[in-house]
Amino acid sequence: MSDRLSLLIMHHHSHDNIDWDTRLRQLRDEDGLTATQTRRIAETLVAGDACHSVIDVGSGAGGAAAAFAATLPGGTVTLVDSAPELLAEAERHATEHAASGVEVRGVRADAADEELGAAVGSADLVFSSLVVHHLPDQLAGLRRLAELVRPGGRLVVVESGLWAHVLPWDVGVGEPGLEERLLAARHSWFRRMRAEMPGTVRLPVGWSTALRQAGLGDVESWSYLVDWPAPVTGSVRDIVLRRLEWLREAAVEECSADDLAALDQLLDERGPHYAGRRDDLYYLAAHSVFVGRKPT
Repeated sequence: MSDRLSLLIMHHHSHDNIDWDTRLRQLRDEDGLTATQTRRIAETLVAGDACHSVIDVGSGAGGAAAAFAATLPGGTVTLVDSAPELLAEAERHATEHAASGVEVRGVRADAADEELGAAVGSADLVFSSLVVHHLPDQLAGLRRLAELVRPGGRLVVVESGLWAHVLPWDVGVGEPGLEERLLAARHSWFRRMRAEMPGTVRLPVGWSTALRQAGLGDVESWSYLVDWPAPVTGSVRDIVLRRLEWLREAAVEECSADDLAALDQLLDERGPHYAGRRDDLYYLAAHSVFVGRKPT
């Protein structure tokens, strides 16, 4: 990234007060974590259908957009994000991977903005991964995304099916089952964050039902595993360690002092129990893909 571009970057916070601009490197690593699955999803969605345009809402560092740009048989991939640094990186990355005849463009817009459609236009396929659950009104967000879909086209939403696990049940410090308690704390934090979010509206149905309520038909879904067995190394190991740090954010308020102390030992690079030196860390999660078609 050039110095000139860096000077133009504006800090942006999403609706849950996460500064996504600072997470660029992490998002790149996470794109790599699921690159194989993302490419398969793109190939599955594009194959056998008249798809020549894709809008990726919440494009992050550009992993999904790059997969679509490499897979489309000509056409346009539009990347949408409200964070300018992420959008610039995603557009660059997708352009590098675009097949011949595929145009890549970036649009700075907010998925929670009622004027989203006016900003980005429409497409045969609208894709949004791990975005909608951040919106204050998730059903309204799905309806906005559905408005971007051309008649006969599809809306695709990816959300977490099962949260990632990275630790063995007994890590040798604290009581066994530490990760389950840390995940429960994070669920509690997420529930509280949603309750305190300005303009929040509950979504008391599953994603498939929500797509139907948003006006889509032929709704289907499937799930895929993100499976990196032990021992993890390199960027996957970094992701696992960052996940433990992420779990600690909620553990401070939600977990017992003993569990917090055990987690701190796992995160202490100078201590004898540092997780980064373990050979039994892994990464296992399940993501779910929900697809609905807009009536013609």
